[in-house]
Amino acid sequence: MNKTTLSPIIAGTMNWGSWDKNLTSKEMSNVIQVCFENKITTFDHADVYGSYTTEAEFGKGLAATNIEREKIQLISKCGVQIPAHNRPAKIRYYDYSKQHIINSVEQSLQNLQTDYLDVLLLHRPSPLMQVDEIAEAIQKLKSEGKIVELGLSNFSNLQTDLIRQRLDVSYNQIQFSATNFEPMIDGRLDYMQLNNIRPLSGNPLGIVFREDKKKTRRLKVLLASMVEKYRVGADTILLSWILQHPAKIIPIAGTVNVARIQNLMKAVDLKLDREDWFAIWTESRGSEVA
Repeated sequence: MNKTTLSPIIAGTMNWGSWDKNLTSKEMSNVIQVCFENKITTFDHADVYGSYTTEAEFGKGLAATNIEREKIQLISKCGVQIPAHNRPAKIRYYDYSKQHIINSVEQSLQNLQTDYLDVLLLHRPSPLMQVDEIAEAIQKLKSEGKIVELGLSNFSNLQTDLIRQRLDVSYNQIQFSATNFEPMIDGRLDYMQLNNIRPLSGNPLGIVFREDKKKTRRLKVLLASMVEKYRVGADTILLSWILQHPAKIIPIAGTVNVARIQNLMKAVDLKLDREDWFAIWTESRGSEVA
């Protein structure tokens, strides 16, 4: 299979199911269709989302649309085990044994009603990871056409190097936003640029609209003036801020609101003035750059 091309903004499904929005498969079908019509063609999953239920509901929803499988991209993750109905885990832990990786992917394929994943991400680094065993599982899945590319999620640079001893790594999903900009200064984004690894940004709006802190109050004042200047919403400006980074970060947007989905791609075309880009970082930092 050819290398995957993801949409410039990804639809994140973590909160679509029982963990938050409790969408039915019919409602998911509608959200999938709206995303697709607005050029958001990549959907981010994990086997554990909704305590192992969201993938299956999404799969039913996707099957009810007329969207061709080749016109969308499906990402899923494996490795995290959590206590859930019909699951033997008593505590949260990580499992990257060869058989678990294979079983997890095959279950995800069944749930999503598809023959392959465009991207499989190892969900969180485990101290018990054995790279040779992971490599055997991934190579088998790739040879059988069940996954196209491998990525990581929440991995440090050294942990990524560990996996790259045996496998090509195409993506690393991290937390990155105007209020969580550490990957920009701790070397993670530089490392990914150097090694041709595409960052995926979870929680791209950060805490701006969720927490009342000095930094969020400063940012809201600044964003209000930028909304006036650019004639777009504050969320669009925050997504554009991420998209302008040279690491070519892809934000993962979790909204199921139709109007917000319809506006997401405006961020791709919006170009912030350089001074405005730095102003957002300055207000989040609480101080000017040196």
